[in-house]
Amino acid sequence: QVQLVESGGGLVQAGGSLRLSCAAFGVSFSQFTSQFTVGWFRQAPGKEREFVAAREYNNERPHYSDSVKGRFTISIDNAKTTVYLQMNSLNAEDTAVYYCAADWYGGRPETPDIYDYWGRGTQVTVSS
Repeated sequence: QVQLVESGGGLVQAGGSLRLSCAAFGVSFSQFTSQFTVGWFRQAPGKEREFVAAREYNNERPHYSDSVKGRFTISIDNAKTTVYLQMNSLNAEDTAVYYCAADWYGGRPETPDIYDYWGRGTQVTVSS
């Protein structure tokens, strides 16, 4: 059973940065880097869960939502089954619970329904 654990959330001032981590358990490094699509989603209070960023299993160019493009970067660790989300120039609209999700050979990475595995989320709060 694949398990995902997010970390790195917290309180930050507007304009600041955070790096979120998503550690995967129950999967080998080879599987994680070549067979899994990994995505980040977020959900603010009273709003639906929205796509943030994703890395497809075939390692083609990453996907970003328009609201974070140019500010957030998704990357994969070279030695661990961990994906990162580097978040820069944060603003109050980025405040949300951030979730990591993964799927075997997932296409359409911006669609939450494709993902079989989800973490419990990590809170990011940006103060203005």
